Amino acid sequence: MATSSSLGLSTSFLPGHDTRLRRRRRAAPAAASFRPVVASAGLGAEVGRQLVEAVGVGLPCTVMACGDVIYRSTLPHNDGLTITAPGVALALAAASYLWATPGVAPGFFDMFVLAFAERLFRPTFPQDDFVPGKKLGEGAFGVVYKASLADPKAAEKQGDVVVKKATEYGAVEIWMNERVRRACASSCADFLYGFRESKTKGKGEEYWLIWRYEGEDTLSALMQSKEFPYNVETKILGNVQDLPKGIARENKIVQTVMGQLLFALDGLHSTGIVHRDIKPQNVIFSEESRTFKIIDLGAAADLRVGINYIPKEFLLDPRYAAPEQYIMSTQTPSAPSAPVATALSPVLWQLNLPDRFDIYSLGLIYLQMAFPALRTDSSLIQFNRQLKRCNYDLEAWRNLVEPRATPDLRRGFDILDLDGGIGWELLTSMVRYKARQRTSAKAALAHPYFNSEGLLGLSVMQNLSLQLFRATQKDYSEAARWIIGLMAKSGTEEGGGFTEAQLQELREIKPKKDSAQRNVLASMLRVQRKIVRTISESMDELTSQRKSIWWSRWIPREE
Repeated sequence: MATSSSLGLSTSFLPGHDTRLRRRRRAAPAAASFRPVVASAGLGAEVGRQLVEAVGVGLPCTVMACGDVIYRSTLPHNDGLTITAPGVALALAAASYLWATPGVAPGFFDMFVLAFAERLFRPTFPQDDFVPGKKLGEGAFGVVYKASLADPKAAEKQGDVVVKKATEYGAVEIWMNERVRRACASSCADFLYGFRESKTKGKGEEYWLIWRYEGEDTLSALMQSKEFPYNVETKILGNVQDLPKGIARENKIVQTVMGQLLFALDGLHSTGIVHRDIKPQNVIFSEESRTFKIIDLGAAADLRVGINYIPKEFLLDPRYAAPEQYIMSTQTPSAPSAPVATALSPVLWQLNLPDRFDIYSLGLIYLQMAFPALRTDSSLIQFNRQLKRCNYDLEAWRNLVEPRATPDLRRGFDILDLDGGIGWELLTSMVRYKARQRTSAKAALAHPYFNSEGLLGLSVMQNLSLQLFRATQKDYSEAARWIIGLMAKSGTEEGGGFTEAQLQELREIKPKKDSAQRNVLASMLRVQRKIVRTISESMDELTSQRKSIWWSRWIPREE
C-alpha cells in the first residue's frame, strides 16, 4: 500500500500558502495536501485529480476549502459615484456636442417623440372641408388660394385659411412646415395640416398644404410702395404716427424689420433648416402678431437629417443668392440614414456654416430697405454685377458709386451712417464673399445696431435670447482679447513668448508658394478630396437605388 509520503508534493510554493497556517488547521481537509492513493487501475486518474487540486485550476475556494487562502483586495471599495475633473470635462464635451447646432439630442426627441405625438393628436382636414376663394398667387410648383371651411361653425372658430396645391416639392414643404411648427412656430406662417391627394387619371400626385390666414402683404409689396417704410410703421403700430419724417425715423423702422427677420432666421437655423430662398416675396406680414414671418419652405434643406439636400444641386433665386450658390461643399456626401445624419450634423454644420447663405440674402434685403434705388429687379441685378466686379467688397463698391451718388443713393448711405455707422458695419458683416467671414443670425442680433429698442417691445423670450446672445458674444470677444494680450506679454524669445512686434509680423506674414509646408498641405487636401469624392459617389449610387423617399410615407393620404 503506497502512502502519500512516497508521492508527497508540497504546496508551499503556491502564493499565499503558509505552512504554519496549514498546520494550525488540521481539522479541515486541506485541498492542496494529498490523500493516500490506493494502488489500483485508477491510480493514474487519482494522481491527475490530486495534481489539479494542488494547483487550484478551475475550482473555487468553496470546493478547495482553502479557508485562510482567500484573497481579498486591499483597495477601498467605493459604492458611490466618483466625480473627477476629466469625467466632468468629458460629460460637458458630450453635452455640448449633443446640443450644438443643429442639435443631435433635440433631433432624436423631435423625430421619435414629438413627431409621433403630433401625428396622433393633430387635427385633420379632408379635401371636401374647404371652399376655395380668391387666388393669392401662383408659382412654378403650385397655386395658392384663400379659402374657408365648409362647416359654418368650424369656419367661425378657425377663420380663413390659405390653401396651396403643390406638385413638385410639396412633400418637402409639408415636412419643413411640420418641423418648424414643432421647433420655432413664430418664425414662419402658422401651418395647420398637409396631406397627399389621391391620384386620378391623367393627373399627377398633388399635395395640399393648409395655413392659418394671417394676411396678404409681403415685404416685397410693401417695399414697392412710395410710402415705404412708413407704411410698415403703420402696420406694426396699428395707426398712423403724427411725427416728422426723416432718416432717424426710417432707420428705426428698418431696424425693427431686420430684428424680426433675424429672430425668424435664427429659429430656423437653430433647428438645422436653411431656407435657401430668402427674398422680400417670401416674407409676409402677420396682422395678428404684427410681425414679419418667413414663408415658402419648398427650397429649404433640413440639414439635421439631410432632407432636400443634394450636394451637386441647388435651388435659389440668382438675385438674392450668395456667391457660393451651394449651402455646403459639393464634395460633401449625400445624406446617409436619418440617425447617422443626425449624429454627424454638428460636424458638417461647423465645417460648412450653411446658415451664412441665408444671411447674405437677408443682407441684400437690408440694402434694398435702406436704398430706394435698389428696390427694382433691374437695379438689383446691376448692383450684383457691380459688387462682383468689386470682388464682393462693399467698401470698394461704396468708393465706386458714392462720388456720383443720386439723392436716393445718398439717403441710403446717410441712414446706414447714423450712430457712428453701426448700420453700415452690420451690413458689411452680412454681405461678404466668403461664407465663413459672414456673421450669424445670433451674432447679428448681438450687434450694437440693435441696442436701441425698435417700434415694438420684445417678448420675454426674445429679450432673454437677446441678452444671452450679447453675453456670449461679449465673453468670446473678451476671451480673444485676453489670449492675444497674454501672448503679447508672455515674455521674450528666450522665455518662449511673443513680443508685440513679433505678433505683428505673424499677422502680416504670407505663406510662400514653394514652401514645404504648403506642398504637404496641398497633398493632404488632394487626398482628402479624393476620399470625400469616393464616399460621395458611393452614397449617391445608394441613394439613387431608393425607390421612394422614406419620410414622405409619414404624410397622410387623402382617400
